[in-house]
Amino acid sequence: MGSGAPPTFRIPLILLAIANLVVLGMRLWPWQQVVMNLPLNGATGIDPAVCLLTYVFMLFWIADSQSRVTQKALGIGALLGLLAGLLLAAKVALAAQPPAPDPSMLEHLPTALLLAAIFLWGVAGVLGARGETPTLGMIAGVWSAMTSALIAVSAVLAELYLAGPPVESTDPWKQYEGLALGNPAMQTLIHSLNSTTAYLLLCPLVGGVVGLVFGSFGKADKS
Repeated sequence: MGSGAPPTFRIPLILLAIANLVVLGMRLWPWQQVVMNLPLNGATGIDPAVCLLTYVFMLFWIADSQSRVTQKALGIGALLGLLAGLLLAAKVALAAQPPAPDPSMLEHLPTALLLAAIFLWGVAGVLGARGETPTLGMIAGVWSAMTSALIAVSAVLAELYLAGPPVESTDPWKQYEGLALGNPAMQTLIHSLNSTTAYLLLCPLVGGVVGLVFGSFGKADKS
């Protein structure tokens, strides 16, 4: 890493991705039942695991650069991604709370938290591309969003792990009939797994787009 460049938090992020993968594996153990118990022939449980493994390799690959400007963009993305990740974690925690007496009071708060996180990814793009190319803004946005996604996934998996194992049916016919999926605990498991996959897949895509767009504006203002 170049002298004076902000830390990219590559190693902590890799460890966080591995920790999330371990928690996911513990929650879905024994793995041979995943195909039987989860929808889409187990893809609901396999997809987040594959995404987390992909994150580990991407975190190694993206940050494996000796360019000082690239490291600076990644460092900016990481710092803003931590803040955006806290917003997403708050969104996860808010969704797990029982309904408020007056739902209208909190109706738009999850959306506001999500939009604030996306805005921070865009800010990472502006600052990452400042004086350089918009591509650096995209890189900063992706890195920022990946950081946020891992924090959000940690919140999802923590709640899932603390909720305890779902009541499972060992009867394949009941699995086929979908009766086990009607169990509230199983529905919570499926929702959490789908949320994990959504965060891991969509956050980098959105972060890359807003980072590139915001980075283009930042470059234009600099010109």
